[in-house]
Amino acid sequence: MYRNNYSDDRKDNRGNSAPVNEGEEYDVKIEDTGRDGDGITKIEGFVVFVTGAKVGDEVKIRITSTKRNFAIAEVVE
Repeated sequence: MYRNNYSDDRKDNRGNSAPVNEGEEYDVKIEDTGRDGDGITKIEGFVVFVTGAKVGDEVKIRITSTKRNFAIAEVVE
């Protein structure tokens, strides 16, 4: 299958197309554990790694960093 550079550039230039933004807070349930031990949840299908959270935790999180395919968050106390 042919892939042109235009479509690849669009994927790399997502900008604010992620459903989460730095600083936003969400109430979530941790669904899984990442390879480094961080909790994993999804917001609108978008993967969020939550530092220090464990599977089954229901926590309020704050997004600290947003990447192309995932975000990183911390638990808000």
